[in-house]
Amino acid sequence: MKMDDDLESPLLPAAAGAGMEDGSDVTYSAGAGMEDGGDVKSSAAGSSFALACALVASATSIIYGYNRGVMSGAQKFVQGDLGVSDAQIEVLIGATSIYSLVGSLAAGWTCDRAGRRRTIALAAAMFFAGSAATAAANGYAALMAGQLVAGIACGFGLVVAPVYIAEISPPSSRGFLSSIPEIAGNSGILLSYIADFALAGLPMSLNWRLMIGIGAVPPLFLAAAALLAMPETPRWLVLHGHHEDARRVLVRTTGGDAFLADRRLQEIVSSVKESSKQQEAASGGSSSTSVWRDFLVRPTPAVRRVLLAILGLQFFQQASGVAALVLYAPRVFNHVGVTSEHAVLGATILLGVTKTVSIVVPLFLADRLGRRPMLLSSAGGMAVSLLVLGFSLRVSSSSPEAAAGDGDDAWWAAATSVVAAAAFMATFSLGFGPVIWMYGSEILPLRLRAQGTGIGTAANRVMSAVVGMSFISLYEAVGMAGTFYLFAACSAAAWWFVYACLPETKGKSLEEMEALFDAAKPSSESSPAS
Repeated sequence: MKMDDDLESPLLPAAAGAGMEDGSDVTYSAGAGMEDGGDVKSSAAGSSFALACALVASATSIIYGYNRGVMSGAQKFVQGDLGVSDAQIEVLIGATSIYSLVGSLAAGWTCDRAGRRRTIALAAAMFFAGSAATAAANGYAALMAGQLVAGIACGFGLVVAPVYIAEISPPSSRGFLSSIPEIAGNSGILLSYIADFALAGLPMSLNWRLMIGIGAVPPLFLAAAALLAMPETPRWLVLHGHHEDARRVLVRTTGGDAFLADRRLQEIVSSVKESSKQQEAASGGSSSTSVWRDFLVRPTPAVRRVLLAILGLQFFQQASGVAALVLYAPRVFNHVGVTSEHAVLGATILLGVTKTVSIVVPLFLADRLGRRPMLLSSAGGMAVSLLVLGFSLRVSSSSPEAAAGDGDDAWWAAATSVVAAAAFMATFSLGFGPVIWMYGSEILPLRLRAQGTGIGTAANRVMSAVVGMSFISLYEAVGMAGTFYLFAACSAAAWWFVYACLPETKGKSLEEMEALFDAAKPSSESSPAS
């Protein structure tokens, strides 16, 4: 673990060539850089290196998204082939989120001990094992066992990719790069919907196994890339005393700007020292025990506000009902009168396309507009679209023609439901999809970042499990329309939470966040009108 080539494997050639390795080319002249455009070139080279690292790490999210979405179309064929009931499917799908809760809690500890990139490799290995076991299942118990492994892998993937990218990214492009895992996750979901549609015509004993089994292929490449190509993050290296290795990575992420790399290294070192002092003052026990104490027993006011922000955002993301549409969209469309198998799966693909395309917007606007405006706009759009979806479902259930799938009312209700569901996916993807992960990973103090991200992900998985395991029972109890009205109310509450509780973080370095939350008040300059 202490070997240089183990800590920093080459992903791209060093920006300044061999001179960087022997120290002969580290002198930096600010004036000369400005005159000949060297700053721009260095920034571009550093951003390209960080982008390459972020793309490799985000493969974890693609695999996660595929595993998450594939059961939406596969569940019908699993039920037909293995004789699984609706109640068992509800438990199977919801339990995956519980398993990912276990994974997310373990991932924080693993990230701190083994390193960010080794944790990515471990997640890839578990994704492979989980997908292969599920695809080969011959009964409900085997399905649950395969989903146990895949679910734990999902928890690891949700934690490690945002942490890795937040720590490898330069401040100027962190918002852009931190959005990539969410885009990758949605791309994975879309790919799973396409696979479901393409393979649905095969024999029932084969189609769902191929749908799920395809997910075992990409993890093999991800594990190889993580072990052989990805560098470790500079912040983890500093935490473990590898300052020279951290500097080499920072030089590459700044495009060869040694002066800027040294300055960022000093910022990280200062942050680590301050965290160590706080740890020593708080406890003489183990580092892991102290981290949990700092979160749950003796949090500072800043840490308390950070924890509230993270848990609130993760709660409201899932309370909006996004998991219901991701996992049960075919059932929703069946309920409104869309009965053709190809039409249902085609409408589901439309949701996946909308969600994936829309999520590109925050990639370019998060660093320009700020986090708060995007979250506020997203929550408002989600609430309105869910109200429209609930209304169209109400019309469908109250109209005999619509319920039978005949007449103008049936066409209107079905079309409105599909459009409203797509609008929800679009507005969700503008903020509450990617921005909450970006926001959560950047506001945590360095020493608490990995396990803090794990806590937030655990809260997300709990809420996802609640929605996944209760959706069928809930709509049978209060009606499909009433269920989406409830989700709309949660989205409206999410708007208020963002407006009242979250400060703007645009342009702040990771080391400045704790000071920001010491005096946390929503900034007037980051209001929706700004």
